[in-house]
Amino acid sequence: MNSKQRSGQSRLTLPNLLTGFRFVAAPALLWLAWQNHGIAFMILLAFSFLTDLLDGLAARLTGQVSQFGATLDSWADVITYLTIAIGCWWLWPDVVRRELLYVVLIVASCLLPAFAGFSKFGRFTSYHTWGVKIAAASMGLSLYVMFLGGPAWPFQIAAVICILAAIEEIALTLLLPEPESNVRSVWDVLKRSARKSR
Repeated sequence: MNSKQRSGQSRLTLPNLLTGFRFVAAPALLWLAWQNHGIAFMILLAFSFLTDLLDGLAARLTGQVSQFGATLDSWADVITYLTIAIGCWWLWPDVVRRELLYVVLIVASCLLPAFAGFSKFGRFTSYHTWGVKIAAASMGLSLYVMFLGGPAWPFQIAAVICILAAIEEIALTLLLPEPESNVRSVWDVLKRSARKSR
C-alpha cells in the first residue's frame, strides 16, 4: 500500500464522516427549502448541527484530531451557514426580510474570517475558538426559536455574538505567524506570546 492510499484511508475516520454528513445534507436542505418542507428542513438541519457537535468530540475521544479534519469542519461550517441563509430565505422570506441585518451579520461572521485567512495564509483557517462554539450554539438555538414562531431577539443577540467571534478569529489571523487549528482564544495566544518573549 503506497503513502497516498494510506493517507486516503486515514481520512475515512468517524470524525471526518460526521463532518462529511453536512456536505451531503446541504443540497438536501436546499431541496427541502425549495419544495417548502419547512419542518423537514428544520429536522435535517438539527441532524447537521448534531454532527457539528459530535465530530470534534469524536476526534478527541478517538485520538483522530487532524489538520485535514479541522479544515474540513471549517468548510462544512461555511457551507452550512450559506445553506441556512438560502433555505430560510426560500421558506420564511418575510421573517428574513424583517431580520435581514442580523442575517447578513451572521453570514459575514462566517465569510470574513475565511477571507482574512486566505489573504494572509493562502488557505482556510480552522481555529474553532470557544467564541465560535458559543456563537454557533446560540445561532442554532435562536434560529429554531425565531422560525418556529418565537421572538426574534435571541437571534439578534446571536448575530452579535457571531460577529464578536468573527472579530476574534480575524485577530488570531493577524497575530499568528502561521495557521493553527483548535486555538481556544486570542487570550491564550497572547499569553503564549508573552511567555516566549520573557
